[in-house]
Amino acid sequence: MKKIIIHTVPVVISVVWLVGVHQTFNPVILKGPDFLNFYLILVIGFYASVFCLRSLNEMISRTTLYFAGLIFLLGIIKLIRGVMLEKPIGFLVMILIAEIIVTLIFMLNHVNKKMK
Repeated sequence: MKKIIIHTVPVVISVVWLVGVHQTFNPVILKGPDFLNFYLILVIGFYASVFCLRSLNEMISRTTLYFAGLIFLLGIIKLIRGVMLEKPIGFLVMILIAEIIVTLIFMLNHVNKKMK
């Protein structure tokens, strides 16, 4: 339960920013730079919460991987929408690649700790 609460904090912060600045709950309809601001707040906040859990010597759980997967899915949806509208998607692709690398590192650590 503690992990869910810690991981929902960055989600709540990014949604409050989204509603406060753009008066919408749908981040997919945002234009490129606005979506990137929202997505960076979400990703950086999420990984800060993961590092916070790691500093408390908590294991990376399935809940963490589910949150990472849902955040990645949001980026993929926006990437597909950008490709369909023929918009530039370079920064989003770089963020998604970095997110894949970090998630794989966490998954490998999770598997290594379970094997021990």
